[in-house]
Amino acid sequence: MTQTHDVINPATGEVLRTVPLTSAEQTDRAIAAAREAFPPWRAVAPGDRARLLRRFADLVDQHREELAELEVRNSGHTIGNARWEAGNVRDVLHYYAAAPERLCGRQIPVPDGVNITFAEPLGVVGVIVPWNFPMPIAAWGFAPALAAGNTVVLKPAELTPLTALRLGELAREAGIPEHVLQVLPGRGSVVGNRFIEHPDVRKICFTGSTEVGRQIMAAAARQVKRVTLELGGKSANIVFADADLERAAATAPYGVFDNAGQDCCARSRILVQRSVYDRFLELLEPAVKGVRVEDPAREESEMGPLISAAQRDRVASYVDGDRVAFRGSCPDGPGFWYPPTVLLAENGTERSWREEIFGPVVSVLPFDDEADAVRLANDTEYGLSGSIWTRDVGRALRVSRAVEAGNLSVNSHASVRYWTPFGGFKQSGLGRELGPDALTAFTETKNVFIATSGGDHE
Repeated sequence: MTQTHDVINPATGEVLRTVPLTSAEQTDRAIAAAREAFPPWRAVAPGDRARLLRRFADLVDQHREELAELEVRNSGHTIGNARWEAGNVRDVLHYYAAAPERLCGRQIPVPDGVNITFAEPLGVVGVIVPWNFPMPIAAWGFAPALAAGNTVVLKPAELTPLTALRLGELAREAGIPEHVLQVLPGRGSVVGNRFIEHPDVRKICFTGSTEVGRQIMAAAARQVKRVTLELGGKSANIVFADADLERAAATAPYGVFDNAGQDCCARSRILVQRSVYDRFLELLEPAVKGVRVEDPAREESEMGPLISAAQRDRVASYVDGDRVAFRGSCPDGPGFWYPPTVLLAENGTERSWREEIFGPVVSVLPFDDEADAVRLANDTEYGLSGSIWTRDVGRALRVSRAVEAGNLSVNSHASVRYWTPFGGFKQSGLGRELGPDALTAFTETKNVFIATSGGDHE
């Protein structure tokens, strides 16, 4: 008997759809089909593969509003954010559509022969997608993998499978051959584990918690299976006294409360130079209280609900016992709402300061000088993202080099551009997504030496 899962609208608590869950046996059949589809897909002429990816991108663009509205209902994302996310899928596909015709090897000078390299696709790639950004993170995995000539089996999160399933349908409409991109909704303990255990899956792309990432890395090591891991974060937002305080405070809520704080890049630790600490809090309070938390389908909405009741309870557990400076407002229900909340950290040892909350909660702590700011920013197991606010270019460069994080912004909170690398230091992950270098993570370098002297050479 097929198991099913009810997909819930987090803004209302109502069931959207009941989705069949993929079994272990069905997963194995999908992997076998992907393995069989691999040789003909890698043999597709580069220009033809590029055209198929561009057609896929164009279909996503044509269905952008449909995808966005579906994401609003399934994930609780605001309609503005959901449109950006669907557009990001389109842009990522277009970006990597340029890759098949430019995925080149090298000729390396050697004595007595010719040495050339080839960028060979890996085979079947397993992409495991989280519930917080279902559309873009799926595309960050499947677009470069397909461009490089791999086939893909993709597991969306149980809570948010609907846009991934629709993207799979659009891929087929675009002419991507059957079994080249398959979407398998199911449990991580079933589908995800089969991706990791199956010898025909040559690489895992996983975005999720650091704890699960460690488990995947350990299991993949048994087969020396390649992994790209984008994991947790506890990013710092560092505000120096010489910064544009009005702008820094006005934008700080959007650096952490975007997607209701369910973002591994969320700047959930605000470090403020002591001499401007009180003034910054004065400016921050109206900005936080002004965040419009309401029905995510409304154009005016700036923050929607949390993904589930369990996530709401988890977020609330971090606020109990901490010093609440101020908070915004949110609807009473139905749905899984939580207000934007600002906590005052006392010494940086608080659980809410050190652990990834994954909700609309931010802690603020003063620092004394540049060295103190760097020390506090780096005092975490994570190293994904962060922001630095200063008018001093020299300081911006010094602190950027000193902070242990993979993606930093100066006088900005932007972390993601599809044409630049994305990934973390320390426990925030392994490898890089997006940008020109991501493509090589889906290939192996093959070296071929051709003797021209007639002799034997090692």
